[in-house]
Amino acid sequence: MARTIPRTVSLPWFGQHTMRCHKFFVQAVCYVYNPSITMAKPPHQPRDEEPGTENDPSPTVTPELAGTLIDETSGRPTGLPPATDPSRAVTPVTTLQRYLAEVRRYPFLSKEEELALFRDYQAKDSREAAVKLILSNLRVSVSIASEYLHTGADHMDLIQEGNVGLMQAIKKFDPTKNVRFYAYAAWWVRAYILRYLLNTYRLVKVGTTQDQRKLFYNLRKEKAKLEREGFAPDAKLLADRLNVSERDVVEMDQRMGSWEVSLDQSLTPDNDGGTLLDILPAQEVPADEQLASLQLRRLFRKKLAEFSRTLSERDEDILRNRILSETPVTLEDLGQKYGITKERTRQLEARLINRLRDYIKKDVADFDHLRSSR
Repeated sequence: MARTIPRTVSLPWFGQHTMRCHKFFVQAVCYVYNPSITMAKPPHQPRDEEPGTENDPSPTVTPELAGTLIDETSGRPTGLPPATDPSRAVTPVTTLQRYLAEVRRYPFLSKEEELALFRDYQAKDSREAAVKLILSNLRVSVSIASEYLHTGADHMDLIQEGNVGLMQAIKKFDPTKNVRFYAYAAWWVRAYILRYLLNTYRLVKVGTTQDQRKLFYNLRKEKAKLEREGFAPDAKLLADRLNVSERDVVEMDQRMGSWEVSLDQSLTPDNDGGTLLDILPAQEVPADEQLASLQLRRLFRKKLAEFSRTLSERDEDILRNRILSETPVTLEDLGQKYGITKERTRQLEARLINRLRDYIKKDVADFDHLRSSR
């Protein structure tokens, strides 16, 4: 049996209890790293029973044994690798944590180092200089991307889009403006992140015009601002505040307030009621209207050919080159051709139109109704 802790002084009962607690703590630590050691009884045993007596048959951890298991200088169990050993250190568990740990490895650049790298990049098109500039400013993308986590987008996707903007900023940066690169790059990083959010917010793109993009970025913020000021955020007030039309406000509010619905989605739970596509109205003209329009065009062509055969050469020329032509000849040109005035040519044109209308009315009784419906 292992030796017990010697008792050289007489302690009151609370001092003895403190020693038992300390001994039990040492045993617990050693048991974690060496389960073969049997733990002694917990410190709530009766006060008249001392550890290591015949009432405590289990082996106990003595100071000598604890000294062999715990290093006195570091307080850590012996036999473990050093805490600074990178091969055994605790590693990040997510891709984001690993990326952030990698970003922290690259130090900030001073203004002089930054200018020197830009001179090297712009004069020699040095790839190494561009890489150093990008790696030392990756924190800009991380910082700005965290501002848009409320949108629900993946954090790593936002960071990578910001990194694309960072590379674009290197191409556009002018070091002679006496501005630090990270301050200039922040605008490009934010622009690329906002563009990513706009393009991925819906399956169908929502911001196709400048006014729609303005509404996408500012509509909700302006609504919240008006509510804080005590106003009801209606379409007219929002349109005045954002300098857009009311129609654009209503359309963007509807787009941002609802999600896409698949046209192949079943209308009933049992999938027997068809899909949404089956009940949507067709965009093309109905078959009966197409047939009626075709027959009407054939009738007009037939009557027009018959009417042309009843005209003189001059009137037929006015009909074809002035009334029916897609690029009509001017009245002045027709007048010079036939040796008449411009006003006389206009009178002949008006008379031909009336004669044509009367000729078609003979076989098409509802001609006036067709003209008004077109």
